[in-house]
Amino acid sequence: MKRIYLAAAAILILLHLITIPVGHSAIRTVTGTVIKVSDGDSIHISTQEQTKLKVRLYGIDAPETPKISNRTGRVNKPGQPHGDESWKALQDKIMGKQVKVDIIEFDKYRRAVCMVWLDDRNINIEMVREGYAEAFIEYLKPPYRTQFLESEQEARKANQGIWLIPDYERPRNFRKRLKVSGGD
Repeated sequence: MKRIYLAAAAILILLHLITIPVGHSAIRTVTGTVIKVSDGDSIHISTQEQTKLKVRLYGIDAPETPKISNRTGRVNKPGQPHGDESWKALQDKIMGKQVKVDIIEFDKYRRAVCMVWLDDRNINIEMVREGYAEAFIEYLKPPYRTQFLESEQEARKANQGIWLIPDYERPRNFRKRLKVSGGD
């Protein structure tokens, strides 16, 4: 019975959120502890209410990490150069730490797309500025667009992270070329 209630509540919340304009402000702010870093742009948090929340960092696209099958233990989706470095950088920044997430929207994989804050540090912007991810220009909206693009330009000029890779391939193009989903 509890599962039915929770599922109904989640559906009502999602239906309500669909009508909110994307990219203008946070729908809700949640505080929680980072319990998993999936890759350079996706995390899991446990909220203060003990709810597990899958989070996609808003405005960034990090190189893909290799995906390993739970069943076989083998790589079933290849990664990109610098994918592991991006994952490790995000893990070093926030794993096990209490963060605040400003939920901006929910994506088609039912992840909360969020700005992630560690104290007064915007982790999304840090990942771009340090060259661990690129600005995800296809999804950037005001008021954030300019800040993300300027941070990417800083990383490019400094030849940091992904911008050192001679034939860098955007994660979006990599997924499309290999027909790999971005929702893991």
